[in-house]
Amino acid sequence: MRSDSRDEKAASILRALPDPVTVRPDDIRYENLCRAYNYRFVARPDYFQLAHSPQQVESAVRAAVAAGKRIVARSRGHCGEDFVASPDVEVVLDLSPMSRVGFDPERGAFVVEAGASVGRMVRELFHGWGVTVPCGFCMGVGAGGHISGGGYGPMSRRMGLSVDHLDAVEVVVVDGNGTVSTVVASRAENDPNRDLWWAHTGGGGGNFGVITRYWMRSPGASGTDPAGLLPRPPGALHIAEASWSWEDLAEADFVRLTGNFLDWQARNSAPDSPDVDLYATLNCLHRSAGNVGLQAHLPEDAPHASARMDAFLHALRSGVRAAPAVSRQSLPWLAATQYLAVPDTGPSAIALRCKVKSADLCAPHTPEQLATAHRHLTRDDYRGGYASLEYIAYGGEVNAVPTGATAVARGALTKSFYMVTWKDPADDERQVRWIREFYRDMHASTGGVPVPNDVTTGAYINYADVDLADPEWNSSEVPWHALYYGANYPKLQEVKAKWDPLNVFHHALSVVAEP
Repeated sequence: MRSDSRDEKAASILRALPDPVTVRPDDIRYENLCRAYNYRFVARPDYFQLAHSPQQVESAVRAAVAAGKRIVARSRGHCGEDFVASPDVEVVLDLSPMSRVGFDPERGAFVVEAGASVGRMVRELFHGWGVTVPCGFCMGVGAGGHISGGGYGPMSRRMGLSVDHLDAVEVVVVDGNGTVSTVVASRAENDPNRDLWWAHTGGGGGNFGVITRYWMRSPGASGTDPAGLLPRPPGALHIAEASWSWEDLAEADFVRLTGNFLDWQARNSAPDSPDVDLYATLNCLHRSAGNVGLQAHLPEDAPHASARMDAFLHALRSGVRAAPAVSRQSLPWLAATQYLAVPDTGPSAIALRCKVKSADLCAPHTPEQLATAHRHLTRDDYRGGYASLEYIAYGGEVNAVPTGATAVARGALTKSFYMVTWKDPADDERQVRWIREFYRDMHASTGGVPVPNDVTTGAYINYADVDLADPEWNSSEVPWHALYYGANYPKLQEVKAKWDPLNVFHHALSVVAEP
C-alpha cells in the first residue's frame, strides 16, 4: 500500500472517532472517573482527559507538559497502589475508550489498544481468528498495564508470557526538550527503538511514556494467515475443583496439603515436563472468609487427560487426613475462561478497597513458612471479607526464555499472591496491617521481603506493593527494584534516561534513571 493511501486511510478512521473528552470537577461524570478499582485511593485531578486515538493521547500529553502539569495514564485503573490517584496528579489520561482489538495486515500482527480489557482481548482474538495470548484471568484488567508488566495466566506454562508474543508497542514519549512524539518500537534486531520495546516486556506501565497500542505476533510465526500468527488455545478444558473445610484441616494437614501442591509444581514445571499443560491454583482463604480451594485444568484432548488429573489430585491428598469435596467437568475453551476467571470489577461493579502482595517461588515454601501461613489464616482476632494467600502454577515455557531477553525476571515455578479486600473505610488500618504482618512473617528470615535466594526470585511488578520500598516493612538490604527486576534494572534505568529524561512519567515505584 502506498504511503499516501495509508495516510488517507488513517485520516478516515480518525474522522470517524469521537472528539477527546475533558471532564472537570463541575462535570457530572467527574466523581465516577475519580474511582477505579481500588477505592482506598480516589483521584482528584484538575481534569480527566478521555482519549480515543493515539493522536488524541499525544495532544493531551503535549498540553499537560506545556502547562507544567503532572500527567499520568490509566488503561482501566486496576492498580493496587496510588500510582494514578496520587494527590499531586493534575491530569489523568484515561485510555478506556481505546479498547479496539483487530488484525493489522500492514504489520502482519494483531493490534490491541491499551484500554482493551483482558476479557475483551481474549474474546475478540478467539471469536475472530481462533487464537489467544497467554494472559491473566482477571477479565477487567486493561491490556496497557497487564502486558507491559509481563502478563501471565493459565496458558503461560504452555505458551509463555504475554510479552513473549509482543511484536511492537506504540508509546507517546517526551524528550529532554519537552517535545512530545509518538514512537513505535519493535523487537526487530535492527530497530533503533528496540530498547523501548524491551522495556515494555516486563518493565511495567507508567515508566517511559503513555502506551497506546500493542502489536501481538508470536516469534517465528510466518505466513499471512492471521490464524497462524498467535497460539491456538485448546478446544475444551478438563476442569477439576476441590475444597477443604477449615474445620477439617489441622495445622499438620494444611502444611502437608500446601506442601504437596508446591512440591508437585517444583517437580513438574520444567519447559519439557509432560504435565506442563496442567495448570492449577490453590487459594487459601482466611478461615472467617471461606475455605481452601483448588482449581485445576488441562486440555480435554491432551493424552490421558482424566488419568493425569486423577494422579495430580492423588498427589495433593497424599498424607492429608481431611477429605475434600471434588467436582469435575469439561467446558469449551471460551466458556471455561469465563467460568474460571475473576469477573470484571470497577466503580460500576463493587466499591472495593484492597491491598495486594506477591512473591515468586523457585522452590516450595518451607514447612515453617507454611505453618506461619496457617497461623495467619486461622487467627481468631481477625475477620476479613476476602483475605487469602493463593499459590499459582507458573514456570514451563516462561522459563524457556532467558531472563535478559525481556525485562521481566524469569526462573520462578510458582507464584504466591496475597490479597485482602474490604468495603468499610474504617477498616483500612486493620486490614492492611493483617496482610503486612502476614507477608513480613512469611519472609522473616530475609528481612520481611522475598529476597532472591534458593526459594524466592523476588516479586511481580503488576502486583505493585509500595511496602517493598519502605524500611519499616523491608528491613533487608535489598532495594525494591532488585526484588521486582533483578539484574534487569540497570538496563531499565538506561532506557528511562533515554526516553523519559525529564521524568515526566513517574510513580511511587517507577524506574529512576541514574543521576
